[in-house]
Amino acid sequence: MLVALGKALGLAFAMFWEILWPLILGFALSAIVQALVQKKDMVRLLGDDSPRSVTLASLFGFASSSCSYAAVALARSLFVKGAHFTAAIAFEFASTNLVIELGIIMAILLGWQFTAAEFVGGPIMILMLWVLFRRTLRPERVAEARREAEQGRVGRMEGHAAMEMTVANGRPFLARLASAEGLTAVSHHFVMEWAAVWTDITGGLLIAGAIAAWVPDAAWRSFFLASHPQVALVWGPLVGPLISLVSFVCSVGNVPLAAVLWNSGISFGGVVAFVFADLIIIPILNIYRKYYGGRTALYLLLTSYVAMAGAGLIVELLFRALGLVPATRHALVLEARITFNYTTVLNLVFLAVAAALVARFVRTGGMAMLKVMNRPMDGPAMRAHGAH
Repeated sequence: MLVALGKALGLAFAMFWEILWPLILGFALSAIVQALVQKKDMVRLLGDDSPRSVTLASLFGFASSSCSYAAVALARSLFVKGAHFTAAIAFEFASTNLVIELGIIMAILLGWQFTAAEFVGGPIMILMLWVLFRRTLRPERVAEARREAEQGRVGRMEGHAAMEMTVANGRPFLARLASAEGLTAVSHHFVMEWAAVWTDITGGLLIAGAIAAWVPDAAWRSFFLASHPQVALVWGPLVGPLISLVSFVCSVGNVPLAAVLWNSGISFGGVVAFVFADLIIIPILNIYRKYYGGRTALYLLLTSYVAMAGAGLIVELLFRALGLVPATRHALVLEARITFNYTTVLNLVFLAVAAALVARFVRTGGMAMLKVMNRPMDGPAMRAHGAH
């Protein structure tokens, strides 16, 4: 038992070491975008469910990439302030699935084809969700969801979602980035994002390490119908979101487990659907229930599942037609080893960058922000914890 546990922990740490510098790079790039792209006009531009509003919501979500809990909280905030429900949910989906750090980690662990699938499949999923909402979302459901949302029930990352840390003025992008307030805002976004997702990353690595060490590949291959490729092509996208739903892991924490599932026989589209399904894990569904009521939470589960599974299947068919589905299954799981190589050098360099950002975060009042990141914040409180 101890040997098996040691193997699982060793695999988890080895995977963490391989993805450490991409994680730091991804969160740093995300922090730069969030620090310099204003969000205050979003509500005004997302007032309906037109193609234009949903497209803008997706672009805003990409620019505001964040952990699943913060994205859900911010979407509720936008909805309460006047954004259309469809646009708010589209923003939420883009904010967690069309993100820089997710793409980088997928490229490292799974391969560039999966990163391409993320950025092709994400818009397809949002388009499918928009069509489903257009066909099935009744005005009474939206009115009920708004009444429930205005009750102000607390989920997770309420304070984090409400904080405004954007540097806004007429200076050029690089001038704002190099300014004292720009560097402070970047450091605040960087640390807050790490604080929001570290439990998911840790959980994902531990689950992936345990499954890789303890569950025989034959069991997974049987479950994924790997010996029946044509059936598996459809089966993978159908079961991928269901595995995600019960894994309790969201955001980039899903990727290590996705690598294990890919090595174990799930289809290409199944991996895509699994990664996209971070917004229907059980804790998120419970937050939906608190925010919008039980019936709307169930509606979001059903429509999201259809869009996630459908996007996974479409991506599978498209990438197969283009010859882009990898022919071999060598995701970085069992092969991960800690040696002195370019990964170690990059880790040390980016750890120094992270240390500098953390130091600035602490010097500029960041610790007070951490204490309120899970609390609801009113306007004055939000401004008090904005960029310094």
